[in-house]
Amino acid sequence: MLIHLLQLGRVPYAEGLRLQAEIAAARRDGVIGDTLILLEHPPVLTLGRNASRANILLPPEELAARGVEVQEINRGGDVTYHGPGQLVGYPIFDLRGDLPGKRGPHLGPVDFVRRIEEALILSCKDFGVAAQRICKRTGVWTLPGGSVPEKKIAAIGIHVAQAITTHGFALNVTTDLRDFNWIIPCGITDRAVTSLEMEAAEPAPTMARAAEVVSANFGRVFQRQMLAAASLQELLRGASPSSRTAPQGQLYQ
Repeated sequence: MLIHLLQLGRVPYAEGLRLQAEIAAARRDGVIGDTLILLEHPPVLTLGRNASRANILLPPEELAARGVEVQEINRGGDVTYHGPGQLVGYPIFDLRGDLPGKRGPHLGPVDFVRRIEEALILSCKDFGVAAQRICKRTGVWTLPGGSVPEKKIAAIGIHVAQAITTHGFALNVTTDLRDFNWIIPCGITDRAVTSLEMEAAEPAPTMARAAEVVSANFGRVFQRQMLAAASLQELLRGASPSSRTAPQGQLYQ
């Protein structure tokens, strides 16, 4: 069993939404297998279904002057920030498939989120950063140290329609954390955000290395091999994962 991996570089947020819809439709129709999209976005604030605009701290005209988009979307959660230096992942999965931990006809959305958290926790560990879950606070957090409480290093919010997942996670790698001052991240006022760059020992993390590590850990958690596609066109041209062969892409164990 495979997970397709599609790495797209920096993509405008609206284009990312369009790509998710196209890939989700292909997954729903059985044209492709489960797929992990990895990319970056230019600065954008996204408001999930439970978001309050009061958690955006800058007025619209100032955001516009900075070139920051604001998008209302259908994922769960409150307001979050995406921008350069942040690894964004959109796992387009069919929860009815052969997934670890599935106890009924499909894997529950909460269980799916917990597996995303696990992949990111393992990825942080690979950079020497101890990370954890916190009850009732979805995402990935550092451990507290001395008088410094835990900090959020990755946000997660998904949407499920007809058992197909969209949206996903945002892992701060080399993100300019000052940009989070534009919002109250996820509506949480008593904890700060951080990044792998701030927490990891030498050598400093890079986006390329973070993508490699996260891809490998997705494969580990979901018990699949990762097959990299060179482009969206190659991915959509392909047959089902069971008929794909390694020479068409790079396999990550």
